[in-house]
Amino acid sequence: MILALAGCARTIGVEVAPHAAEPECADVMLAVPDELGTDLPKVRTSSQATAAWGEPGAAVTMRCGVEQIGPSADCQQVDSGDGTTVDWIVTTDDAGTWSFVTYGRDPAVEVLVPPAVTEDHSTSFIADLAQAVSQVPATKECQ
Repeated sequence: MILALAGCARTIGVEVAPHAAEPECADVMLAVPDELGTDLPKVRTSSQATAAWGEPGAAVTMRCGVEQIGPSADCQQVDSGDGTTVDWIVTTDDAGTWSFVTYGRDPAVEVLVPPAVTEDHSTSFIADLAQAVSQVPATKECQ
């Protein structure tokens, strides 16, 4: 029965980031939470240094090893509530997908939140990722 359940596990396709092989990305992946918010469980992904929560078509995805983004007016500091603060460049595209890219951390981490998730959730669960992305030390902060 365990084999049957393992065969039914969902896998979310997530494109690997250019710098996913950086050692810090392994530390980030080991620290990601098993759940975002109260109802987005972690699911398997198809690529190195990636994570996803939710279900196919309605999943929050994360990639470690994306290119850093320079200073931006879209930079926001997010406090996790335990004293850990992460600076994110926060944008939305025309389709309504939210993009969060860490600022001042190399390698950078990207989190995408599609409209299928934001229909029923706020993006406040981004704070749940603070411990994981803090595995990459910050060298700059939002201005």
